[in-house]
Amino acid sequence: MTELLLAAKSLDVTPPPGHRLDGYAARTGVATGTADPLRATLIWLSGKDDPGVLWLTLDAIAAGSALSAELAAAAGEAADIPASHVVVSASHTHSGPSGWTGEIHPVIPAERERSLVDALVGAVRSVRLERQPVTATWHSIEVVGVGTNRHRKNGPHDNTAGILALRSSSGSLEAVLLDFACHPTTYGPENMRYSADWPGAARAALAPAVVGFLQGAAGDVSPRFTRQGRGAAEVTRLGSLLAGRVREALAEPGLELPQSAPAIRRTTLSLPVRDIPPVDESEKLVTAGESRVNSGVDDPSDRISQTRLEGARGQALMAAACLPPTLDLSVSAVTMGDVCWINLPVELFAIHGACLQSDSTHPITRVIGYTDGYYGYVVDPAAAEAGTYEALITFFDQPTTNRLLTETASFVNS
Repeated sequence: MTELLLAAKSLDVTPPPGHRLDGYAARTGVATGTADPLRATLIWLSGKDDPGVLWLTLDAIAAGSALSAELAAAAGEAADIPASHVVVSASHTHSGPSGWTGEIHPVIPAERERSLVDALVGAVRSVRLERQPVTATWHSIEVVGVGTNRHRKNGPHDNTAGILALRSSSGSLEAVLLDFACHPTTYGPENMRYSADWPGAARAALAPAVVGFLQGAAGDVSPRFTRQGRGAAEVTRLGSLLAGRVREALAEPGLELPQSAPAIRRTTLSLPVRDIPPVDESEKLVTAGESRVNSGVDDPSDRISQTRLEGARGQALMAAACLPPTLDLSVSAVTMGDVCWINLPVELFAIHGACLQSDSTHPITRVIGYTDGYYGYVVDPAAAEAGTYEALITFFDQPTTNRLLTETASFVNS
C-alpha cells in the first residue's frame, strides 16, 4: 500500500539586532530588536522510497539564487534527499535582514553577511526530520480584507487562499501549506524590528499545526487600501483575518489527494534584460516625482507618489549599474494529484498569475513567486504605460514578459 509521509518543522531563525533590514529604500539604520520571530519552515512530503518534495519557506524579502542553493543543499542533507527536490520560497516580508540574500536590486544596495547566512544554513542542516503517515486534502477559500491591488482598489487580485492540509492517522492537523497573494507590508520603513508581518501572525493563529507560507502573484497587491494602521496590532488583525478564513475552509471535508508523494520538474529560462533609459532621463522623473510627494503623509495616494519617486531613483541606479545582458530564471512545477504549484523567482502581477492559471491543464493551479531566486517585478502593460514604481525598476520589457509567461505555461503543461 502506498503511504504518504510527512516531516514538518518550524525553526526560529531570527538574527540578533544590529543588522540592516530589507524591503524599503527609505529605511536607514539597523534592526533594534524583534517584534515577532522570523521562521524557516520545512514541510517534507515523501513516500517510503520516493524523495517527494520538501518545501522550505523563509521569512525574508527574497531568497536569492545563492541563498536558495545553500538552503536547498542543507535541507536535502537533513532529509537525505537530492537538493533538486527542495523548493525554497520567501514570504517577502519587508522586515527581515538584508544580509541573508544581499542586494536583490540596485534600488536597495546590500551585501550578504556570511555570519547570518551560516547561522541560517546551519540551523536548517541540523534539523531532525521525523516522518509520519498522513492524509492530504485540498481546500480553497476567498479572503477579503487582507489585500487588494495596490494601484487601484478594484484592480486585479486573486483573493483566494490555497490550503494543503496534512492530517495524522488520528485526524489531527499536523501541517498546512498555505498560499496567498499580498505584500507583507503592514510595517512601514519606520519599523526597525524584525517581523514576519501578517503571514507570521496567521501562522501563530493556526498553531499548533506547522504552517508553511507561500507568497503568490503579489507584485501589485498589498494592504495599502485595507490596513487600518501600522504596527503589531494591525499585523495581528490581518493575520487573524486570514487564519480565520483558513479555519473555516478546514472545517469542510476538502478534496482528497492521492496517498503518494508529490513530484517536481524543473527548467531554466534565460531572459534578456531590458534596455535601461539613460541616467539623465530617469533624473528628470526624479525631479518631477519630488514635486508630487507630500512628505510625512501615509495615505494610499501619497504612498503611490512616494513609490513612483523611489522607482525613478531606482531606474537611475539601474542605468548606472553594470547589469548582465541576460538572467537565468529557475522555474519549477510541483504536482500532487489535481494540484499544481508553479514556482517562479519573480514578483508577478496578479494578471500574470491569472493567465498562468487559465493556461494550465491542471484542474487546480497555484502560482507562487519569490521562489528559488529573485529577479524583481514582472509588470503588466498598464503598469508599463503608466510608469509605475514596479515598471520603472523591472529588469524585463513586455516582449520578455510575454515570453516568460508563454514558456512557463508550455513547460508546466508538457
